[in-house]
Amino acid sequence: MGVKLEIFRMIIYLTFPVAMFWVSNQAEWFEDDVIQRKRELWPPEKLQEIEEFKERLRKRREEKLLRDAQQNS
Repeated sequence: MGVKLEIFRMIIYLTFPVAMFWVSNQAEWFEDDVIQRKRELWPPEKLQEIEEFKERLRKRREEKLLRDAQQNS
């Protein structure tokens, strides 16, 4: 009985983590939930605002570099 119990325990100890790892890496199972959560956190209209902000920063940076280049010339 003791050896069979130890074998059973070892099977459980090895199977559970492997099964959890396998389940957590099944992207198809969680894809809809992840996409929905992503849209809740970053709605499309908010993404446009972020892109506009990045564009303004890029323009400011270019203008500053241009002014610095003109002053150094």
